[in-house]
Amino acid sequence: MTKSIMLVGVGGQGTILASKLLTQGLMEAGYDVKMNEIHGMSQRGGAVSSHIRFGDNVASPVIEKGGADILVSFELMEALRWLGYLKVGGKIVVNNYQMNPMPVVMGKCSYPEGILEELQQKAPTSAFNAMAEAQKLGNPKVMNVILLGTIIKLMNLEDINWKKIMEENVKSAFMELNLKALEIGKALV
Repeated sequence: MTKSIMLVGVGGQGTILASKLLTQGLMEAGYDVKMNEIHGMSQRGGAVSSHIRFGDNVASPVIEKGGADILVSFELMEALRWLGYLKVGGKIVVNNYQMNPMPVVMGKCSYPEGILEELQQKAPTSAFNAMAEAQKLGNPKVMNVILLGTIIKLMNLEDINWKKIMEENVKSAFMELNLKALEIGKALV
């Protein structure tokens, strides 16, 4: 059976790195894995999405609308933007953190209110502020690894050697910090 995970966020949040770590872990666990990234203006704070599909035999990396088992959003409004990709009975993990897009920054519109409540009405939703957790660790850049930890827990992927995968992809000076972030993410779910 093929499972589909969609990671969405804003450029600069580490969405792509989290996707690559997850993909490598799934491959090392023996799954057939396909990943697709869409970077849309990611260097300028634009939307970023990664589709990850894994199972015994995966034909395509693309998750169609209504096909994601889990939607992981690194930013609150992005969860709402990509909600149509979640399947009936799917789960949402959302970083209850907002990054104001340029129209909001310029005062041309306001950030929508009630997003979390709307998500909670649509599907089982785990919401927490991963940015606040990362700041407690002293480095906001590990927010993505905290979110990766939540995926690992929700998808029952804890038997994969995540320490080894981190060692292969993260600078040694940041290993201890990232391993702590991963554990915090698992504990949040």
